[in-house]
Amino acid sequence: MTDATRTPRVALVHDWLTGMRGGEKVLEAVCELYPHASLFTLVHVPGSVSPAIERLAPRSSVLSSLPGIGRIYRHLLPLFPAVIEQFDLDEYDLVISTSHCAAKSVVRTGRARHVCYCFTPMRYVWDHRNAYFGPERLGAIGSGAIWPVLAWLARWDAGTSHRVDRYLADSQHVARRIRRYYNRKSAVIYPPVDTDFYRPDATVPTPAALVVSALVPYKRIDVAIDACRQAGVPLRIVGQGPEEARLRAVAGPRVEFLGSCSDTDIRGLYREAGVVLLPGEEDFGIVPVEAQACGRPVVALARGGALETVVDGVTGVLVASDTPDALADGIRRALESPFDTGVIRRHAESFGRTRFATQLQSAIGETLSAPPGEASW
Repeated sequence: MTDATRTPRVALVHDWLTGMRGGEKVLEAVCELYPHASLFTLVHVPGSVSPAIERLAPRSSVLSSLPGIGRIYRHLLPLFPAVIEQFDLDEYDLVISTSHCAAKSVVRTGRARHVCYCFTPMRYVWDHRNAYFGPERLGAIGSGAIWPVLAWLARWDAGTSHRVDRYLADSQHVARRIRRYYNRKSAVIYPPVDTDFYRPDATVPTPAALVVSALVPYKRIDVAIDACRQAGVPLRIVGQGPEEARLRAVAGPRVEFLGSCSDTDIRGLYREAGVVLLPGEEDFGIVPVEAQACGRPVVALARGGALETVVDGVTGVLVASDTPDALADGIRRALESPFDTGVIRRHAESFGRTRFATQLQSAIGETLSAPPGEASW
């Protein structure tokens, strides 16, 4: 592929850069490993991500020039396939995509190797199609009109899966979906959590709940609001998104919307919280691990990535149903249980950044050194 004595030229590809969520924290760690890489993205809102990412001077598509793109980019989903294929990656020997939408479908040269760290196959057209585009969201006519477009996007997503030599999944849950939708194998490397930064202190927690999340449909923040009302527990919500107005309309006086917060502020909120909530099904869910790194128990839906990050009865409570009743019961049990902060913390330490860096570089090294025809899983 490349001369063994030459350092490969590296291109990083991420779907969009509009804020520091879980995916961007993974990208941040990759950027630190490859500080001389070129970074490509569909949409970049300058100043919205960390200095480690901004330092690579992200190259964005024509979509970034649209007025108000930071608010409307989710509505441009049907354009993403055509736009992602326009990036010119001819000069690169290694492509690393961090993808939950279209980034994995970039076109690279035949000599280059492509490793995809996959957060999930395109959730908008597979598992969460109804949550984003069902009749309850768009009405019967609107939902019916967009359904053929979503079916086409699903075919495109599956049809371009061969553009990746090796898939790395962020959880066993996602690895199963990669197998189901792409018919590809993948190795699991859990996302990195900065356990040096997220750690306990002397703060005494209060009997209150915390949600840290993008305010989008599949996160089920409405369930958290209803559950806290039933449990008689105040709730703080950190995050922004298209669901904010609807959520504010159903929230009562004991729900506080804090908007976007700095990592330092979020760490303080974790430390203060009696319990941190994960009411929806997550691919992995970095928030529960950050909370546990701060010694705080998590109440989460017993599906998806939470089954791999929360130990029921030891580091939190897993609830079987995605109903407010079930979550409220979990909140009560968590607040009444004598969780051991040290045990919770030690569990979170297994998701640290050093482990991630070692495993990622090992997987990439194996892919680069594999003979032609054997790099693809």
